[in-house]
Amino acid sequence: MALMDFLKKQFIDVLQWTEDGDGTLAWRYPMRDMEIQNGGQLVVRESQMAMFVNEGQVADVFGAGTHKLVTQNLPLLTNLKHWDKLFESPFKSDVYFFSTRQQLDQKWGTPQPITIRDAEFGAVRLRAFGNYAWRIVDPRLFYTEVSGTRESYLVGDIEGQLRGLVLQNISNAIAASGVAFLDLAANQTMFAAALAKQLEPEFAKLGLKVEQVTVQNLSLPEDLQKVLDQKIGMGMVGGDMGKFMQYQTAQAIPEMAKGVGAGGDGGGLAGAGLGMGAGVAMGQILAQNMQSALQPGAAPAAAAAEAGVKPEDVMALLEKLGELKTKGILTEEEFSAKKAELLKKLV
Repeated sequence: MALMDFLKKQFIDVLQWTEDGDGTLAWRYPMRDMEIQNGGQLVVRESQMAMFVNEGQVADVFGAGTHKLVTQNLPLLTNLKHWDKLFESPFKSDVYFFSTRQQLDQKWGTPQPITIRDAEFGAVRLRAFGNYAWRIVDPRLFYTEVSGTRESYLVGDIEGQLRGLVLQNISNAIAASGVAFLDLAANQTMFAAALAKQLEPEFAKLGLKVEQVTVQNLSLPEDLQKVLDQKIGMGMVGGDMGKFMQYQTAQAIPEMAKGVGAGGDGGGLAGAGLGMGAGVAMGQILAQNMQSALQPGAAPAAAAAEAGVKPEDVMALLEKLGELKTKGILTEEEFSAKKAELLKKLV
């Protein structure tokens, strides 16, 4: 009976794995009572790595290529087994294959708005979604920390954990980047790079590497989006306050014309022309006053008096400065300095 059992034994002379496209990350070669033949071959393809585990202890790891299983090619396993016959007989050892190709188009997104801290705006709530790609780079660490002795381990088994890491590190990425949130929001590529950098050490703990992170959409609260639009408008006019006020006036003219034009009987068009003319004139006066107020050492009220502007106009200018401070265009220090100058001129 023992002889028959011996004859029925299968001696493995070629170990290899061809992925079947089901998202398998790790696969244990089916050994059972089979033994690996001395001098057999281990075939590892370009997108794979293989690892030998002896009695629960990780031994040798092999990269792409065809490897002959002899003592010289299995130094760690040879030391663990203490072969006194220089590896002349068949041996048993668990063999795991790992897929090292990129796992592409892995989705991430915020199911609910998340709150982040920003040095400029304090607490900000946002929604975001995109995708990312990663791969296994350290099979030994992935085996000991994630897949273990399971017969197979799939992408779906770890997908939720990785997505959670992405969401958890969004606020940390913004803080660690040292870049203002508005700048990150206006440049999604920069945002994605900051997030990828933050994720690298977290994925490395699992034997993984982040290959790419993309941000496909970033939704901001309406009030913060308005501030971002103002910032973009300032960029369009090169930071010139006078041109910026003219830009704002031009944006308001269509709404002003709509209101004036509601009279009908042909008066709408003439009224619209009046409204547009008044709006442009008002914008130019306010732009001149704003430009004077923001220049160091200028006397805003005196300049306003020379232009024939009443003290009420100076108060309107002060209110406008307050609005710009609220929107984040002026800092608290800038606003306080200009406010003091204006109030001194009104005394």
